[in-house]
Amino acid sequence: MGKRCSFASDCTAPPVGPYSPGVEAGGFIFLSGQIPLLPDGALVEGDIQAQVEQSLKNLKGLLEQAGLDLKAVVKTTIFLTDMADFPAVNEIYARYFSPPFPARSTVAVLALPKGVRVEIEAIALREEG
Repeated sequence: MGKRCSFASDCTAPPVGPYSPGVEAGGFIFLSGQIPLLPDGALVEGDIQAQVEQSLKNLKGLLEQAGLDLKAVVKTTIFLTDMADFPAVNEIYARYFSPPFPARSTVAVLALPKGVRVEIEAIALREEG
């Protein structure tokens, strides 16, 4: 088995369950789903835009802890409790990612932790060289 290490960031809230916020294995960085929690664990106040913004800030903070940025992301998955929020999510998402955009899936779910409306997970690749 190859080397595997987990990490967290002071820029994000502690996990709400028994999991690692980030795991690096074989050059890939797997980031657990991020919900709109502030570093102190409080939920972000506001609409879907504010929730997406904070979720992406949390992903960015985890990547920075690993010495990477959002350009390293190759795949994201977005979980929404209401697909009517899809256009708003795209608007905020486009501020964080640029071409070539990561591959992405968006999935409607019944509910998310702490009653939030969005959760975003990502896979990044550490380029060699």
